[in-house]
Amino acid sequence: MARKLRVEYPGAIYHVLNRGDRREPIFHDDADRHRFVETLGKACAKTGWQVHAYVLMPNHFHLVVETPQPNLVAGMKWLLGTYTNRFNRRHKLFGHLFSGRYKSLIVDGSGSGYLKSVCDYVHLNPARAKLVEAEQPLRSFAWSSWPAYLLAPSRRPDWLRVERLLGEYRIPKDSATGRQRLEQALEERRGAEEGEEFKAIRRGWCLGEETFRQELLAQMSGRLGAEHYGEERAATAEALAEQIIAAELKRRRWQEADLKSRPKGDAVKVPWRRACGPRQR
Repeated sequence: MARKLRVEYPGAIYHVLNRGDRREPIFHDDADRHRFVETLGKACAKTGWQVHAYVLMPNHFHLVVETPQPNLVAGMKWLLGTYTNRFNRRHKLFGHLFSGRYKSLIVDGSGSGYLKSVCDYVHLNPARAKLVEAEQPLRSFAWSSWPAYLLAPSRRPDWLRVERLLGEYRIPKDSATGRQRLEQALEERRGAEEGEEFKAIRRGWCLGEETFRQELLAQMSGRLGAEHYGEERAATAEALAEQIIAAELKRRRWQEADLKSRPKGDAVKVPWRRACGPRQR
């Protein structure tokens, strides 16, 4: 079942991940992989999606996609359902292929480097999984968007959008020299420590500046339902609690230290605690 998102809006960029049911393979051979890429292309034609990066791993895939229209949920439903039907027909199987929900991360596409981070994360996946030997270039792994990035524009799928990533690498032109610089930059990342940059991609629900996160929380406020994950609900509740506390501090002309110094049973603090929930101070 496709995961219903917290918010969809035009021009959003998402990092999408889905695994095989019970972590089983979703590709048995290259014919399956060809079929998935072909299905992805048709999904883009139907939805207007623009793909910034993708990689096909044995039992999961990663996709970085921009949605000019707010249609990620509908598009993913079609993509996953259509590929599952084609896979099952080819292998004479039936039932679920993918795990129940796909995970999505909303990415800040403002040019601050977050799109670069998530595309690098996707393109480096085969190296992390040891599907590419240390002496082999990343381009030798055929089942990602990376080899296409290094081709001339006329040889790429029309749904693959490369200029945004080139821009975040400060490469001004999609030329042979520019693509050479791009390849060199990513190859240099292969042995580097991942640090917090990639950890945020694995564990968060959004990737961007704090202002970007706050904008998303404002759009989510009041629109939560049973379909939203716990981390989304907690983030929204925390933001609301912070707003309540900040407003009350301002009204009473208190500092945060004044609030901390008062006991938990204080007649003023008790109503705030009830409004903010047990996790708030």
